[in-house]
Formats: sequence, structure tokens, C-alpha cells
Amino acid sequence: MEGQIITRALKKLIRDHNLPDVCFHSLRHSSITYKLKWSGGDIKAVQGDSGHARADMVTEQYSHILDEDRVANARRVDEQVYNQQPQQSKSDSNNNGINPTELLGQIFANPEMGKAFQAFLQQYQNNA
Repeated sequence: MEGQIITRALKKLIRDHNLPDVCFHSLRHSSITYKLKWSGGDIKAVQGDSGHARADMVTEQYSHILDEDRVANARRVDEQVYNQQPQQSKSDSNNNGINPTELLGQIFANPEMGKAFQAFLQQYQNNA
């Protein structure tokens, strides 16, 4: 009974505010994911907050979150221990050699692309 009340309230909230359709459990998954990220991977603290009986339940389900942070942690170690910035690979580069001004120029040089880009921006602003 209680679950139905929560589900109906969530569905109404989603409908009233034109939000993406999600199930209540996915909010729990997101909460645990962000707690792991923000706590720096403190599995025991997240386990206690989430109500999981064992820490390995958290690590099995959410280990991909911790894996994502390994590269960032390695860079931090390089910076602190070796007092140097690690070299960026081409895949790490934010712009991959693309000049944003030139890119926009190319987009707007094609009228159809320009209209599509403007429609995208309008939709983005409406959803923000």
C-alpha cells in the first residue's frame, strides 16, 4: 500500500513537471552513486546509509563508479608526488583540436545545420 502511494506521487510529479519517466528505485540507485562519488569511495559509510547488509553488495553493484575515479586519482598522485602535471592524451583533450569559433562558423554556414542547432538550443533552454 505504501509503495503505491509513493509511486503515484512520483508519477504525478513527473507528469506535472514534464520530467523523464523513472521508477522510484532508480532514485535510490542515483543517490548511492552520488554518495560514493562525493565520499571519495567510502563504501562503509554508503553501505550504512543505503541499508545494504554487506559492503560487498555496494561494491558489486556500484564498482564502476569507483573505477571511473581511478584515472583521476592517478593524476592527483602524479601531481602531488612528482609535482608535475601529467600529459594529456588526445582522448583526454576537451576540444580535440577543434576551435569552437570555427565549428560554429561551419554549422551556421549550412542553413539547415544552423536551423537545427538553433532548435537544439531553444529546446535546451526550455528544459533547463
